[in-house]
Amino acid sequence: MILWLKALHLFFMIAWMAGIFYLPRLFVYHAQTQDQAVKDQFKIMERRLWLFVTPFALLTLVFGAALIGSYGLNWLKVSGWLHVKLVLLLGLYGYHFYLYRLVKQFATDTNTRGPTFYRVLNEAPVLVLLAIVVLAVVKPF
Repeated sequence: MILWLKALHLFFMIAWMAGIFYLPRLFVYHAQTQDQAVKDQFKIMERRLWLFVTPFALLTLVFGAALIGSYGLNWLKVSGWLHVKLVLLLGLYGYHFYLYRLVKQFATDTNTRGPTFYRVLNEAPVLVLLAIVVLAVVKPF
């Protein structure tokens, strides 16, 4: 059973990450264009992508919590690496909802940031994901 939980947790995490890697890339292009018709198309794409990946974020959480439940609270207490992973994960969920705020700003044409900001924003979760994967696989402490 645990292997199924792990497989589903990983699948939904990969699908979620694909979406939150791509959404800021859409913001880059959206911030670069001056054509209102193109902006309107980006608004649709951004909203749909955020709505598409949000269930993956929730299912990642559900299957992760099921894994922790399967291993038990004693395992949770002694797994220091998992505590760090959970803190980083909270950051990713915060990032996910920050992206929603940006989707709303673009939707109302109130974005004030340029494409460089969104390029940097696009790279941030890559480093967090690397740390999470290393913690989950290596379990350094």
